[in-house]
Amino acid sequence: MKTRVSVALIAAVLVLYIVVIGQWAWLLLTSGRPAAIAMGAALIVIPAVGAWAVGCELWFGVRAERVGRRLEAEGGLPDDDVAVFPSGRVVRADGDAVFPRYRDDVQAHPDDWRAWYRLGLAYDAAGDRKRARGAIRQSLELESADRA
Repeated sequence: MKTRVSVALIAAVLVLYIVVIGQWAWLLLTSGRPAAIAMGAALIVIPAVGAWAVGCELWFGVRAERVGRRLEAEGGLPDDDVAVFPSGRVVRADGDAVFPRYRDDVQAHPDDWRAWYRLGLAYDAAGDRKRARGAIRQSLELESADRA
């Protein structure tokens, strides 16, 4: 719930930013001065790229959460007994200790979206966010093909 509130707040700030920048862009575009028009065009492009990037991240989060709920309903989430901090994050040493199990599962079943999702959770527990996102993305692709 805390994450959703944070995401909603960031999205609201982004919308406010886009509105304010859009007003400035309009003023610059309608000024008639070439330099101001160029700056106004940049003020439209840069927030548009930012909005697209945020939209992609939100869509990734929605899809990952949906697939995670599906895996949970199937009883397939990891059930390792690992220590966690009060914040809920896994103690890294414990995350590192269980990682080989999930890596080996993906190597044995490379077309199983469930194995990839669990590997993504293991990467995250081990503190490797980049690989965690990659494994979750692979899981989403495989799960999407599985549903089709």
